[in-house]
Amino acid sequence: MEKPKRPLIIKKRKKRPFRKKKGSFRRRRSPIKSGDEIFFINTSLLNRFISQRGKILSRKVTRLTLKQQRLMTSAIKQARILSLLPFVFDDKRVQKKQKKEFQKKKKKEFQKKEKKEFQKKEFQRTKSTARTTNEKQTKSNDRTTDLRTRKK
Repeated sequence: MEKPKRPLIIKKRKKRPFRKKKGSFRRRRSPIKSGDEIFFINTSLLNRFISQRGKILSRKVTRLTLKQQRLMTSAIKQARILSLLPFVFDDKRVQKKQKKEFQKKKKKEFQKKEKKEFQKKEFQRTKSTARTTNEKQTKSNDRTTDLRTRKK
């Protein structure tokens, strides 16, 4: 007995969702050393976790644990109240940088202006000399035509 022939049915495989390969996990070091205390008097430590404008940086940026971040925010707020840290941060270095950048920008704009003015003057000089030579030729032609017409 022969087996009846069935048509071949190819089953399509379902695509698996993309899985990230598991690499080696390296534990990141905490930015706060074991000896450092998160306390409002320790302003050198607190300054590392404040932005240039004086805002408290987020956990993603600072890589602190949740507990450390809570202690850090409370310590910064206490230091601000006791005027150990400013509410709005005016760092002299930041101001100097901004001033230098502003001066450079002004200098570049001034140089561009001078260059444009110089080019305009050069253009006017060349234009004016061309006019004078053309005007002289036309004036001399006018005189000769005037003399010819008068004689007749």
